[in-house]
Amino acid sequence: MKHFESNNSRKIKRQDISLLGMLIYLIPVVGFFPSLWTLYRREGSREQLRISRLSITLALTWCGGYILLGSGASTSEFFALRLQILNSFVTSGYFVVSAWLIIRTVKGKQQKVPGFSQFAEKVLDKYLS
Repeated sequence: MKHFESNNSRKIKRQDISLLGMLIYLIPVVGFFPSLWTLYRREGSREQLRISRLSITLALTWCGGYILLGSGASTSEFFALRLQILNSFVTSGYFVVSAWLIIRTVKGKQQKVPGFSQFAEKVLDKYLS
């Protein structure tokens, strides 16, 4: 009986570690690096790889938008304020979507963002596999 309990507790610990890893992947900006490492090594469950792809896609999209809007705001006098406001919306959206995905992960629901999830599966899976 004790042997059965230890196997059961090991299984629960593995699930907790897997959940913790997925939560780390979804942390804005910081989660990009462990996600990239997971995809580089090609280790982890199918769900971890899917979340890693989504995390990288969200981070690169945000970074690209942040750089483009920031450089546009610094070069344009007329649109500077508008581009800075749009930049703050993009940044806020990235953090809100990441928080929403973390909450969905904790609840055990599927982590999908319309458009981004499909793009991440097609593009990153093509170039990183």
